[in-house]
Amino acid sequence: MNHEVTAAAPLHDDQDGRRDAHPSPELHPKALAPANLILTVVLSVFGAIVGIQMLASLGITPSTSLIGALAAMTLARVPLAMFRGFRSVHAQNLAQTSISSATFGAANSLFLPIGIPFLFGLPDMVVPMLVGVSLAMLLDAWLLYRMFDTPAFPAKNPWPLGIAAAEAIKAGDGGGKQAWLLLGGLATGVAGAVFKLPMSAFGVALIGGLGAMTAFGIGLLVRGYSAPLFGLDIGARYVPHGMMIGAGIVALVQVGRVVLKKRGAMPGAAVSQEARGATVLGRSLRLGSVGYLAIMVLLAVGTGVYTGMSPGMLVCFVVYGTFAAFVHELIVGIAAMHSGWFPAFAVALISLLIGILIGFPPEALVVLAGFSAATGPAFADMGYDLKAGHLLRGEASGTPFEAEGRREQMIAGMVASPWPSW
Repeated sequence: MNHEVTAAAPLHDDQDGRRDAHPSPELHPKALAPANLILTVVLSVFGAIVGIQMLASLGITPSTSLIGALAAMTLARVPLAMFRGFRSVHAQNLAQTSISSATFGAANSLFLPIGIPFLFGLPDMVVPMLVGVSLAMLLDAWLLYRMFDTPAFPAKNPWPLGIAAAEAIKAGDGGGKQAWLLLGGLATGVAGAVFKLPMSAFGVALIGGLGAMTAFGIGLLVRGYSAPLFGLDIGARYVPHGMMIGAGIVALVQVGRVVLKKRGAMPGAAVSQEARGATVLGRSLRLGSVGYLAIMVLLAVGTGVYTGMSPGMLVCFVVYGTFAAFVHELIVGIAAMHSGWFPAFAVALISLLIGILIGFPPEALVVLAGFSAATGPAFADMGYDLKAGHLLRGEASGTPFEAEGRREQMIAGMVASPWPSW
């Protein structure tokens, strides 16, 4: 038996005696299997280049998930045994996860944060900042892996980009009418973009939650017409930022209530599942707080900002940076979960403004801005990828196959995220 084929997706005979490349429910393709790993490496380099280039030239980071899935689908059509495993939608999901993680991680979590000290004329901070934000990015992805399908971030919620990726993979795998519908959507998007229409916004609006998209639309209208109609620029007065601070505090309180509420008060399988989710959520938050605290200490020492602060101010800086990372993560994750967009840099600006009010020195503010900007994008992107995998695995929460698939996605994302940017 060819080990590369088996590693990518185990084969079994169907009723007609033909070989089927879809995995059995007991086994999931391995992210570190040779064929999958090679594709991950290639896609991660490509994804990192695309993400950095687009962010530097246009200020946006594109979703490259479909490119990864299409690459795996294309390889599956190559008449070689080593590529047959890519017929599995789960192997295609691993490819989609790897390129998406590389794109968002390289651009939003690494390239953008290290640009802040460079623009401030502090090149000595770039390398330690890169080390710190790389660790923060990996911690972000791991935390979402742990928190996904818990009461704070339920798998049943929209995660629009994840739904889009899963449906595209299903359409490519099923062929026929589904594939033609997918191509029709692609053609519509291309045609709209040619005429300068916001087709990506249209697409996400058809998938995102009704409440989130309604609020998003109202916000855009108010932001666009407040100045000409009322002479009030709400953006210049940081009204939206204040609203996000309030929403983040409420989200933090809600998550705290989920973790602290009494578990097992009511019998039943559904309640027990929710209680287990709350337990995992609480443990993840505790481990995450320790991780963020350690990274903040590393950044304070590595960048040398500790030399410009008193011991009391240094403690305040480390504690505030850790807290800001958590609030930033929650706001970005919840926004991505409901609407498909995450205001990562806007929330980082909130952390920076509060840091200015506290009175941190300029060098510390540079570190704070970079660290805040790095936390969140990898968290949100991993949510999209896990939602796609959850749908492709049949939305079977709590099963061994779902747990194994989620773990393999996390491994693929971790492998793809850090090293291409370095």
